[in-house]
Amino acid sequence: MATGAEVTGGRPGSALEEVLTMRPEQRRETVIRVIRAAQKRLILSVFRCSDYLVMDELAEAVSRGVRVEALLTPRARGDEAKQLEDLGKVLQGMGAEVFRYRDPIVKYHAKYMVADEGPALVGTLNFTAKCFTNTCDFQVVTWDPEVITSLQKLFETDSVSPEAPLPESLSDRLIVGPDRARAKFTALLESAKQSIRIIDHKLADPQLVALLKEKKDAGVAVDVLGSGQVGGMRSHGKMIVVDDRVAAIGSVSLAPLNLDFRREVAILIHEPRCVAQLSGFFQAATAVRAATAEADADDDDE
Repeated sequence: MATGAEVTGGRPGSALEEVLTMRPEQRRETVIRVIRAAQKRLILSVFRCSDYLVMDELAEAVSRGVRVEALLTPRARGDEAKQLEDLGKVLQGMGAEVFRYRDPIVKYHAKYMVADEGPALVGTLNFTAKCFTNTCDFQVVTWDPEVITSLQKLFETDSVSPEAPLPESLSDRLIVGPDRARAKFTALLESAKQSIRIIDHKLADPQLVALLKEKKDAGVAVDVLGSGQVGGMRSHGKMIVVDDRVAAIGSVSLAPLNLDFRREVAILIHEPRCVAQLSGFFQAATAVRAATAEADADDDDE
């Protein structure tokens, strides 16, 4: 896990360009460090936020003169709608600027944050007690200037004119749904030569399921951890590792609704150390699940 100095001081080209967070005890602190890195402006796309420590940090950022801008989805049901309404009021009450995505069809489900001209955070989790304690989730902090600029452009477009096309020249590392998600994930899976590892409890898209079968039939090792416990945690975050050379994490599930009807953001990760961490996490989670299944089978035999 990065230290505070690493999160606030890292720059592209330095020894530390990407910081990956997987363990629950690291997640809140990573979010807080990115917030604290902001000196002038902080933009964030929030789907859910009920964590008091994160809210306190946002208020502190406003109090020290940071322009905090939050983009929320207006599309939610039942209690979620009330929670989002209340969240908007709290953010406005502390002095943050609140924008609501105005697309009449597309739900805003992306989870990202940018402090000044970096760092940026792209993740799979909501800022809630559940996601900070007991879900399987992932975050990456990056100083990639193209990713940072692209997220800023996306935020500017989505907070003002969601009917506008995607900004031009977005980083190839970003998978933005619904515009790019299906094509980018298809290309990623098609590129596999040896192995595909997926964590996604909503994997259900017929086209991508068929592609995974084709890959498996062609000799590619395809392993999926879906619903249930992942590494002793509740499955929530989405992750793909291909050939132990490239990975993707983000809010996008490989399901028709998420691919075709939601604003989602995922990021491709090429940094070998981070890819190895994700691959190692998957292997460890697979071993835990296999051991649990064996133990359950032994209990059934007794």
